[in-house]
Amino acid sequence: MKKLPIVFNSVFILLGVVLGQAQDKSVPDARVEKADFTIAFGSCNKSTIPNVLWDDILNTHPDVWIWGGDNVYADTNDMQKLQQFYKSQDSVLGYQKLRAEVPVIGTWDDHDYGLNDGGVEYAFKKESQQVFLDFFKVAKDSPRRKQEGVYAAHTYNTPEGSMKVIVLDTRYFRTALTKDTETKKRTKPNTYGEGTVLGAAQWEWLAKELNSSTADFNILVSSIQVLSNKHGFETWGNFPHEVDKLEQLIADSKAKGVVVLSGDRHISEFSKTTIAGVAYPLIDFTSSGLTHVYSSYSGEENPYRVGEVVSEVSFGTLTFNFETSHIIFKMIGDEGNVLGILEQGFK
Repeated sequence: MKKLPIVFNSVFILLGVVLGQAQDKSVPDARVEKADFTIAFGSCNKSTIPNVLWDDILNTHPDVWIWGGDNVYADTNDMQKLQQFYKSQDSVLGYQKLRAEVPVIGTWDDHDYGLNDGGVEYAFKKESQQVFLDFFKVAKDSPRRKQEGVYAAHTYNTPEGSMKVIVLDTRYFRTALTKDTETKKRTKPNTYGEGTVLGAAQWEWLAKELNSSTADFNILVSSIQVLSNKHGFETWGNFPHEVDKLEQLIADSKAKGVVVLSGDRHISEFSKTTIAGVAYPLIDFTSSGLTHVYSSYSGEENPYRVGEVVSEVSFGTLTFNFETSHIIFKMIGDEGNVLGILEQGFK
């Protein structure tokens, strides 16, 4: 459907500042912004907890909804139980309405994958993948049914420009994380040697997708954070050589407007860094969670953070202006409350 231009007036901008707006002053103040394309996304969703955000998500008139992982909480080796969790989510009326009106794509994280903090070692990953694809209504004869891993690329063409959403799988191939048997905590970051997040086949696929992309924006969906690397939980930062590899690939590919969307953490935040040879910053927009959050959050180090952490239930939106190569990123809570804003140009 054709959407009317979205207008951001001075009251709205002031609200964003009060609530923790992180506005990039290096780009024009986008108080009046044409929305050529809108993405809405979120993660960490329990169907057993009422999700108060589905109507708010629909009210943003997204062109696509992206599940960022932990779409259900199953943690099981029993595929019939996993199917029941997905069926429970499918029965939620608010989600049914969204799915009827908006294309739905996405990835998984550990709890819908089937194993808490799980990676390559999960014994039922092939079976779990088929249940995942059923939830996303992927045709039985789709090549994705035979592929190892749930990664996929989706291209959206509009009269104003084009968008490529590259959905990554950070579970199927990821090196198993080691545990400290005394403290039962993850070992400290930067201790995983030459392990991998994506695996060789997915890395090769990702390189082809970015190198061949002619899209005006390229959105990478990663269930876990790419940039924030000090908190000790799951992150690409546990494999720093993989972060370096991704940044080098972005630079070498010359792909336009690369952005990372992530989840997992039960908090929402913006992270940003610069990459040598890339004219625009890399932004990692973490949106989590949809039904439950880290309500006791009291702070953690993130050298890449822009603005403030949000620990309320929320989802994320990105509104794109192809003419100006500009994105407005928003964290949105119940009743449409804007909890944080980041504006960024990509020229």
